[in-house]
Amino acid sequence: MIDIDRHRHEVETAVAFLRERISAPPEVLIQLGTGLGELVRAMEVECTLAYEAIPHFPRSTVTSHAGNLVIGRLAGKRAAILQGRFHCYEGYSAREVAFPIRVLALLGAKTAIITNASGGLNPAFQPGTIMVLNDHLNLLGDNPLRGPNVDAWGVRFPDLSTPYAPELRDLALSLAERLHRAEVTSGTYVCIPGPSLETPAETRFLRLIGADAVGMSSVPEILVALHAGLRVLGLSVVANVNDPDHFQPILLDDIIAAARRAEPRLQQLIIHILAELTP
Repeated sequence: MIDIDRHRHEVETAVAFLRERISAPPEVLIQLGTGLGELVRAMEVECTLAYEAIPHFPRSTVTSHAGNLVIGRLAGKRAAILQGRFHCYEGYSAREVAFPIRVLALLGAKTAIITNASGGLNPAFQPGTIMVLNDHLNLLGDNPLRGPNVDAWGVRFPDLSTPYAPELRDLALSLAERLHRAEVTSGTYVCIPGPSLETPAETRFLRLIGADAVGMSSVPEILVALHAGLRVLGLSVVANVNDPDHFQPILLDDIIAAARRAEPRLQQLIIHILAELTP
């Protein structure tokens, strides 16, 4: 049984810790995924805190995730950047994975931009495609909202008929057109547990059920953001595309390298989104 009183105490302790160390709450939280940690270079940084310095934050064990919370201003907006994330395959529950999102929502964030690197399932995609999420499939077998609900944080049964804010999706796609970014498109993301990568049969199955890209993250964080009432924009960098009939080995180092090659384009898109973001 989930000890909801303990969880609530840990969240509130982390919120109080951060509130004492920042000058104003963030308007936007941005979570950066595998190979996508360099956005902070464009930021006017107020403070940087390692995850291990924040009470009750999980510890990131993936080498491509820096593990820092960076707070400051980006494109004129107060922002909190999560430089790296946690995954269920590291041994965390979905609730633990989404812990930082809950903390930043209670700290005052109203908009969440969640990014990740994924594998392409849609044969029309190319490596380096940036997919604006319009829907998702949760195949993790866990949900961060499982267990007793804290009514002050959100409703027991949150509506997910429109999980990704239409105005943010439209803004991202229109900006991509104005920036002449033909590689930006939209699609459905599927989250699997990992850490093993997909077999050819699994790839066929995921295509069959309507997924355009597959990854091992983001959905727990998105669910908590939605539960907390935040507007959510999901952006996925498609690092590779595999044909299940001519399957090629998938190596994590290749995924990270591909994500880093696409990172400058993703950064540019996020900065332009923030510059035009309205409350």
